Amino acid sequence: MSDRILVVDDEEAIREIVSSMLTFAGYSCLQAASGMEALAVLNSGEEFELMLSDLMMAELDGIGLLERTKERFPDMPVVMVTAVHDISVALAALRNGAYDYLLKPFERDQLLATVGRALENRRLKLENRTYQTNLESLVEARTDQLQTAMANLERSYDITLEALGDALDLKDKETEGHSRRVTAFTIAIARAMGLAGDQIRIIARGAFLHDIGKMAIPDDILRKPGKLTSEQTAVMREHCYKGYQIVKKIPFLQDACDIIYSHQERFDGTGYPRGLKGKEIPLGARIFAVADTLDAITSDRPYRSRQSDAAARKEIEDWTGRQFDPEVVQVFLTMPENIWEDLRKQIGNQAQHFAYSSGKA
Repeated sequence: MSDRILVVDDEEAIREIVSSMLTFAGYSCLQAASGMEALAVLNSGEEFELMLSDLMMAELDGIGLLERTKERFPDMPVVMVTAVHDISVALAALRNGAYDYLLKPFERDQLLATVGRALENRRLKLENRTYQTNLESLVEARTDQLQTAMANLERSYDITLEALGDALDLKDKETEGHSRRVTAFTIAIARAMGLAGDQIRIIARGAFLHDIGKMAIPDDILRKPGKLTSEQTAVMREHCYKGYQIVKKIPFLQDACDIIYSHQERFDGTGYPRGLKGKEIPLGARIFAVADTLDAITSDRPYRSRQSDAAARKEIEDWTGRQFDPEVVQVFLTMPENIWEDLRKQIGNQAQHFAYSSGKA
C-alpha cells in the first residue's frame, strides 16, 4: 500500500502540480485548499504518513496548522513550502516541529528527495520506538539497525544545514559559497590539530552557520555597497548574537551555537560581541578565525581582487597573538600550501554538479 500524503495549498495550480508529481512517483495524495480544510480532513479520522503544507495561507497558515496537528499526530512529519523571503518563518517552523522545508520554486527531484527523507525518517522513528519497547528481546538483532537509523538522522540534519546555508547565500550574494569554503578550511585545520571526529563535526556545523544571524539584518545594511555608518555597524555586529539565538533552540545545534556567537572575537580581546580573550574563546571559533581570514583574502570582493594563498599566510602569521591563536596558526603554517586550492576545486565541482543535476546550470 502506497504512502498517503496530504497536500495543503490555497493555490489550486500548485496543489495539482505537486499532487501530480507525487502520484506519478507512486504516492497516494489528497488535497486541501486551506489550513482549515486540512484540519477538518485530519479530524475526520483519515490517516496520512506525511503532510506537505504551504506556509502562507489565509485563515489558518502553515505555522498554525503545524501547531494544531503536531500534538495529535506526532508520527506524521510535516514539510513546509515557502518562498526565500519567508526563511525566518521557515526556521520558526523547524523549531516548532516541522521536519523540513522546501524553497519555491523547487524541482521535481528536490520534492521527491525531501518527501523520501521525511517518510524514511518517520519509518525509522517508528521502528526505533518498537525497538525500545522490546529492548531485551530485540537488542542483539536491532543494534546495527539502530546505528544505521542514527546515521540517517544525522545526515538529514546535515541536509537541513545545507539548505539554511544556501538560503543565506541567496540573501547575501557577495559572500556566495563562503560558508562551504570556510567550513572545508576549518575542518582541514581541525584535523591537522588532531581533534576527535565528534568535536570536528560540532565545529564544522558552527563554521557553516557562522553568518546565519545575517538573516535577521536588514537588507539595506547587509547589501549596502559603501561604508557603513557607526549606527549601521552596530546593527551589523548584532548578527553574532542573533545567529546564536536562532540556533540555540535547535537541539542538534546546541553545541555549535557558541562558535556562532564567538566567531568575531579576537585572541587579544579586541573582538566582539563579548570581548573574549585567549582561551575564553571556544577552540572552534579560534580555528574558524584563521579559516575565515584565509577565505576572505583569497576571494574576490567588490572592493578588491583576490590575493594569493601566500599573501593570506603572511597576513595570518603577522596577526598571530593579536587576532589569532598562536597554536592554531602554528599548525596552519605547517599544512601543505596546495591543500587550500584543492579544497576550493572540490567545492566548486560539487556546486557545479548540483547546478546540472537540479537543472539550474
